[in-house]
Amino acid sequence: MTASHDLTRRAALTFGTAGALALAGCADVSGDGSNDDANSSPIAPDDTASAEPPAAGEAVAATADVPVGGSIDAKLGSDPVLVAQPSEGEFVAYSAICTHQQCVVAAAGAEFHCPCHGSIYDAATGEVLAGPAPEPLSPIAVTVAGDQVVTAS
Repeated sequence: MTASHDLTRRAALTFGTAGALALAGCADVSGDGSNDDANSSPIAPDDTASAEPPAAGEAVAATADVPVGGSIDAKLGSDPVLVAQPSEGEFVAYSAICTHQQCVVAAAGAEFHCPCHGSIYDAATGEVLAGPAPEPLSPIAVTVAGDQVVTAS
């Protein structure tokens, strides 16, 4: 072997190792499904919203935080939810779990956007405006109590 082949092999090993380390840095090595960018990572099956409806009267958001014609990201317990006010005084809420591959969907004004694969939902109805999401977002029954959007029975 010549020196040039040895350098090429060394370079390949160096770059291969560096590339593997770079990819490992992007992986979830903790194994717990966590990710620094939670809005773009799928939710592990154990972390999805519970099948039981929330208790009536649980606060979701302050009415003043939800703009008319807009939406916000919120939490219901530990579950990510989306709250919108399509018209003045009308509040709706949805699970923020995308129906495509369970990524966390983000509020984007009159729409909800999934950062993983580009699905777009209507904030007023939860319906899919652009796929690949196959189904609308799951609605959460809400009402207004004082200055709070709360879960309804």
